Amino acid sequence: MRQRDGDALLVPWGYTAGMAIDPIEKKPFFHLLPGARALSFGMLGCNFHCSFCQNWTSSQVARDPQAEPRARLVRPDELVAAAVSHGCHVITSTYNEPLISAEWSFDVFSLAREAGLVTSFVSNGHATTEVLEFITPVLDAMKVDLKAFNPATYAALGGSLAAVQETIRGLWARNVWVEVVTLVIPGFNDSDQELGSIAAFLAEISPDIPWHVTAFHPDYELTDRPPTPPASLVRAVELGRAQGLRFVYAGNLPGRTGDLEDTRCPACETTLVRRFGFVVRENRLTPDGLCPTCGVPIPGRFSLRSREPATRDGG
Repeated sequence: MRQRDGDALLVPWGYTAGMAIDPIEKKPFFHLLPGARALSFGMLGCNFHCSFCQNWTSSQVARDPQAEPRARLVRPDELVAAAVSHGCHVITSTYNEPLISAEWSFDVFSLAREAGLVTSFVSNGHATTEVLEFITPVLDAMKVDLKAFNPATYAALGGSLAAVQETIRGLWARNVWVEVVTLVIPGFNDSDQELGSIAAFLAEISPDIPWHVTAFHPDYELTDRPPTPPASLVRAVELGRAQGLRFVYAGNLPGRTGDLEDTRCPACETTLVRRFGFVVRENRLTPDGLCPTCGVPIPGRFSLRSREPATRDGG
């Protein structure tokens, strides 16, 4: 996706391989403007080669001949205008790995910020310090996949666990809102030890980082594993809470994990946001992100009036 042409370095720019309007909960972000519409756009390619990728037709075009690249030319201002005209409050680079086309996202997000949009990445988090310093001035939020907590597992996927850990630390330190997702795959990363280690790592950075544990279904090249049962997600939530995380969510199994899709106040246990899948059924948060019962601020970004998260805890 990035290549040399003599002394020039060519980077992806000026096209999209997919575009849609999604609820922000689909990313998933639960502490970023609940119920908002997000214009999602993606490009081609990824630095990982996950056998369970659900977007492999766009992410694996450089590796898999069955992945057919489809793209159309588009300018940054056209993407921003589309978001505004469709009533979106968020614009998100997703579907493939946005870090490999950071220059393109920078140009899109710079204009999006001027238009009052919130900007976000859906990423594997395999960043360098240089790209974080480059993109975070125009980036409001990033959803990071923390796929496992075993260096050998990450090496097999094409990356480094340490790099992803450092990205999460770096984003939090730079005041970018972070939510972390772990796709819980039977026999791959679902042991108590591994899930507990992920939760402990996040809690060490801050107990306010939302952790989404989501259900796997057989896809792409990984079809010999069963779907994740609801009980595994409930167990993962319990492990996360035991490590001190205040906001742990079970995803991809709407209605099958009790109230574990909902946001509750960590102080008084009031249900603040009720969800079913990607649908927000009730949002009781104040415009400033406060619990209406006890007044405690809920970490995240719940208003378009400020780019600062409602509260930050250094952990």
